[in-house]
Amino acid sequence: MAAALALALSATTASPSPPTEETPPGVEARDDGAEGEARCEASSAESLDRLLPPVGTGRSPRKRTTSQCKSEPPLLRTSKRTIYTAGRPPWYNEHGTQSKEAFVIGLGGGSASGKTTVARMIIEALDVPWVVLLSMDSFYKVLTKQQQEQAANNDFNFDHPDAFDFDLIVCTLKKLKQGKSVKIPIYDFTTHSRKKDWKTLYGANVIIFEGIMAFADKQLLELLDMKIFVDTDSDIRLVRRLRRDISERGRDIEGVIKQYNKFVKPAFDQYIQPTMRLADIVVPRGSGNTVAIDLIVQHVHSQLEERELSVRAALASAHQCHPLPRTLSVLKSTPQVRGMHTIIRDKETSRDEFIFYSKRLMRLLIEHALSFLPFQGCTVQTPQGQDYEGKTYAGKQITGVSILRAGETMEPALRAVCKDVRIGTILIQTNQLTGEPELHYLRLPKDISQDHVILMDCTVSTGAAAMMAVRVLLDHDVPEDKIFLLSLLMAEMGVHSVAYAFPRVKIITTAVDKKVNDLFRIIPGIGNFGDRYFGTDAPPDWSDEEELAAT
Repeated sequence: MAAALALALSATTASPSPPTEETPPGVEARDDGAEGEARCEASSAESLDRLLPPVGTGRSPRKRTTSQCKSEPPLLRTSKRTIYTAGRPPWYNEHGTQSKEAFVIGLGGGSASGKTTVARMIIEALDVPWVVLLSMDSFYKVLTKQQQEQAANNDFNFDHPDAFDFDLIVCTLKKLKQGKSVKIPIYDFTTHSRKKDWKTLYGANVIIFEGIMAFADKQLLELLDMKIFVDTDSDIRLVRRLRRDISERGRDIEGVIKQYNKFVKPAFDQYIQPTMRLADIVVPRGSGNTVAIDLIVQHVHSQLEERELSVRAALASAHQCHPLPRTLSVLKSTPQVRGMHTIIRDKETSRDEFIFYSKRLMRLLIEHALSFLPFQGCTVQTPQGQDYEGKTYAGKQITGVSILRAGETMEPALRAVCKDVRIGTILIQTNQLTGEPELHYLRLPKDISQDHVILMDCTVSTGAAAMMAVRVLLDHDVPEDKIFLLSLLMAEMGVHSVAYAFPRVKIITTAVDKKVNDLFRIIPGIGNFGDRYFGTDAPPDWSDEEELAAT
């Protein structure tokens, strides 16, 4: 295999460092600089203590795989629209802890060498969901007033390592690799400054990080599972740069050539070309080398296959035969509550009655859940001029997050009792081939990490979907003890799974059934809640958590 790589790529060095394990979602592309690596300032020839760390040796054998290609995009047909999407499989284990980090590809090379084109060809050939393309151009440092003036006169060196905010790059890649949400600065090449608005990205299976200094920092190199250097002839790079800067960035030919001769070419010789020896793979001719790109894709596929997880199977055999956890609160089974359960569990109940009594239960459930929110003493004056010692909510804000599709049926009840509540949505579906939950879509309010979050799903059987939703909230920095999982009906298996993985999440329901059958249906259960509520039909082998979504 090593010989094949050497023949196909014309140059290779050390083997990829072994993986450490593990918006809207789907394929998320990021390329603010369009390959930029823009303008530059004269700088001293001072060496950087973080530049060019020692090179590893040896090459591990690579398993050959075939790049997957689907004839049709994955579809989600709902009552409202059709969604073209692909799901992100679990990136955590049955304990709820991180066990599957994203696979990070570093893509280096000179300015206008074709890195972004190669990255997009890799993304297209990979044909896997949740791929993030992150451009180093987004991380130029904020310039001082004096530096702004130099940049305007083509006298600031943007091709020096000091021009990049490596601390922010490392911090961002670490969080993104762990599946957490990150904010990416947006760089304006016309004004040489960061825009006020930042772009939010969340999670990934594969991250492609491209930039001229992609290998120029020791800490950054440690985060890269695979390092690729795009080697393109200097004359071709100059022509591309002239075309790009003149047509896309409104610069004159004299300024572009001045910048190239004064900063870009010297920086390439001093800082960029030497990093070629750090690359696992060198791709001559860039996007024209389809053999190299195919071999890269095969290796990435083999790495992703090694990281596959089977969360639901683990949940079915773990944490059972234990007493129900203290974090569980079940609505008191009054004759009224039991009567409503009798109606909605009855298979002969009409859809209208099912909806009516489900809504009544939802309202009672949410009122019960609100009693667990933090409250503090508050004194108000009544219209009679008397003081009243009362209570007021002690948190910042309440946000409801529904697990689509059934979870959204609880939103009206939440809005009815919580004024100005914010609403987010998470779409999770069971993959019919693997049996694993997959994250297809999420939309969460800004600054959700400051809120108490009411996570809503109407039924929870194994707990696989609920665990994924909780994991998403945690990766958005929502504290575990501020998450309240609400469900009309839960199986004991689901209660144990969520409580074991996330012991500080409050679990609140109107009833708990003891069993789950071989199809993961709750027994005696309620049937497929979404189909009964929305009046749709589902295949007979669907479980309670296998809901199509309506966004």
